[in-house]
Amino acid sequence: MNNSETAKYPLLEAVLAIQDLPLQPMYTNRDVAQIFKVCVRAIQNWITAGRLVPRDLPGRWKFFPQDLEDFLSTSRKGEK
Repeated sequence: MNNSETAKYPLLEAVLAIQDLPLQPMYTNRDVAQIFKVCVRAIQNWITAGRLVPRDLPGRWKFFPQDLEDFLSTSRKGEK
């Protein structure tokens, strides 16, 4: 990304850049677990708790970049 471009998903893109992962149009539970370095069960728990909201698309739940950006922007330690 050059200086004239602005990040559409600044928090997500920062996390992905640290891990040298590309921005994708859609993510699976497994992809999200890899991004956040947790197990898939943790992602399922975050969904059950309402902390992370998936899209109910054919096949399996999926996440758009905006879903992960929203999760990151509301996930601050010490806040509920």
